[in-house]
Amino acid sequence: MKRLLSSIATALLLSAVSGPCARAADGEWLPVREISLEIDPGSPLDFSAILPNRAIGKDGTTGAGQHLAVTQGGRFAFTDAPEKPARLLCASLAWSPASGGFPDHADADRYALQLARHGYNIARLTFLDASLMSGRDGDFDFDPQVLDRIHYLLAALKRNGISWIIDGLTSWRGAYGGSYDDRWDPSSDLKLALYFDGNAFDHWLEFQRRFLTAVNPYTGMAPINDEALALVILVNENNIEFDSIVREREGKPNYDQRLKLPFNTWLKQRYGSTEALAKAWPDLNSSERLEDASIALPQSRYEDTPRLRDLQAFFVSVETGSAARMTGALRGLGYKGGISTFNNWPTIQTTLSRKDLSVVTMNTYQDWVGSYSPGATMTQKSSIDDGAGYMRLIAAARWLGKPFVVSEYDHLFWNRYRYEAGLVMPAYAAQQGWDVLCRHAHGPIILKYGEPYPHKKAMLPYAIALDPVARAGETLAALLFRRGDVATSKLTIPFLVRGPEDVTDDMQEREPERLTELGLVGAIGMAKAANDSLVVAQPRSSADPQAILDAAKAAGLLAKNNQTDLKTGLYESDTGELLLDRLRGQLRVSTPKTEAVAFSTLREPVNLGSVRVEASDGNGLLSVSVIDDAESIAQSRRLLIIYATDARNTGMQFSDNEEKVIADFGRLPVLIRKGFVDLSLQLSKGEWLLTPVTLNGVASKAAGQVISPAGFRLSNDAPSGPTTFFLLERD
Repeated sequence: MKRLLSSIATALLLSAVSGPCARAADGEWLPVREISLEIDPGSPLDFSAILPNRAIGKDGTTGAGQHLAVTQGGRFAFTDAPEKPARLLCASLAWSPASGGFPDHADADRYALQLARHGYNIARLTFLDASLMSGRDGDFDFDPQVLDRIHYLLAALKRNGISWIIDGLTSWRGAYGGSYDDRWDPSSDLKLALYFDGNAFDHWLEFQRRFLTAVNPYTGMAPINDEALALVILVNENNIEFDSIVREREGKPNYDQRLKLPFNTWLKQRYGSTEALAKAWPDLNSSERLEDASIALPQSRYEDTPRLRDLQAFFVSVETGSAARMTGALRGLGYKGGISTFNNWPTIQTTLSRKDLSVVTMNTYQDWVGSYSPGATMTQKSSIDDGAGYMRLIAAARWLGKPFVVSEYDHLFWNRYRYEAGLVMPAYAAQQGWDVLCRHAHGPIILKYGEPYPHKKAMLPYAIALDPVARAGETLAALLFRRGDVATSKLTIPFLVRGPEDVTDDMQEREPERLTELGLVGAIGMAKAANDSLVVAQPRSSADPQAILDAAKAAGLLAKNNQTDLKTGLYESDTGELLLDRLRGQLRVSTPKTEAVAFSTLREPVNLGSVRVEASDGNGLLSVSVIDDAESIAQSRRLLIIYATDARNTGMQFSDNEEKVIADFGRLPVLIRKGFVDLSLQLSKGEWLLTPVTLNGVASKAAGQVISPAGFRLSNDAPSGPTTFFLLERD
């Protein structure tokens, strides 16, 4: 969820509060020295050779019309290789004036090229409506300069083999005129009105006509017909229940009164009479009657009642009908690609609303932050400690047989465990067989530090481009997920879904955690039916996860020696590549081309296969990956090592000793926490050179040192400045 973009003033971000706590940078925190972050061709961080992007469409050199499409098997794949599911690493482009807005032509060319070098092959453009309408007085009066820059950027992305995901509507203000300063905030009820107000629907449709069907002068075609457009998200985060929570205010009813009449109409169709309804609702008031549409909405969403159960079923009916109508309207404009909506809020009710979509999209966050103001809070919790809960939340919202897109995720700054995100999400996204992985941000990269925009003067939540820890994770994600270093599970466990009868009296009901833990062993998702007997059946209360795992072993679908122990919080994937240990706070990944571990504790050495982590002076992420044409680490002559600890801003301050409450975000330069790990690697004999690689990819031979892979210390305190990257190569 993104409720906090451009309207928050820089003064709030940097203002001091009384009595803040701050940890001194007395050698523990090292200032980043790089200014430019552009990667040169041939750099160890240039992945365009090992992850080349495919040409798109008629401008391509490998065949006219080549593009992404949804296959009959329910995956995204390129049309010239439909049998091979595509793994798509997504660049989130959620720019606002506070983060610099859309780049001019020259910078767009540089930016798109850099995205390709970083390994991105699809981009999501969100809040286009807010950017186009910022400061505009008339409806649909798009800012011509912004429109031109968007068109040029789309063309630049396409030239670099980067497909597009576009929101049909993101801003709560839509394309209505008016000099609002809150277009990035939940400031109006437009998303709710789309369900019930014909004028609101017409406004949405007109925006699609104005933007998607207008010819882009830099591609020569309208975006709606462009083969680079792979997916349209009709409306971002538009579930009725979620929208009502976003706009919840003290002293106001939980539910908007415009829901009352359509809810009464739906109840009349379902029950027929007040007498029949009274039998289902023990709390029905004597003054409430279906015949005069006086049935009240629930007063609270947090008190479980049959009234709430029926309101959920009503939401399913309204949401599926609305999605069908909007899909039909978009098809009527000529669009042939993927369509999705309801991309967050992983409840049983919303899962039912997604069942007819051609593509399922979901957003999820670890340690969500709701403000950029002093006093903003987070929990400082580890995602490994809760068994990758934020990953499992959306895994349980997937519908098997459809492409699954993570349209947003992040383990947010300033959480000290956010190094986990670079391993948890890409590793499990690959293991689950998901199609698109998009770490949310204003933009995933920047061209340089020091840009004069409020949201680029310091690291902030939802601004991963400035964060060396997040950037290290995205680099690893390109290898684990897009390159396919982590294999897709061969074990799939369907969660059977009947229909609206699955909703309960609890409006917030989700799939039980004890069952979603199966997603740490095999792939999970929703299904209306399954041919296999290995399923999570209804009712969920009778499902036994241990019995399901035992049955998988008996059927030969899970190795007899699989280490999973649900009682102790140890989970091994069916592939044997992933091992999550909640008690130790570790996730280990062991594949032929990448071995990695994220750890909050390292009380004893960790053996990953070819890599052994002997010791460390603190928590962090360590990975070793092949970046030549070798099939395994043991055979490789060129390896990329990633070591990420923590990072913060200069002068960053907190209001508490546990660093949960922000007092002052501080300023640039970024500081990286000093750290080291002791390693031993099983590599071929010979002379190996270990070279620090700067954050912009420069590996100076002069800074290298000859080491013995049998045992060496890796420190991020490099002569050229602190870094998260190292090149290990043999001549």
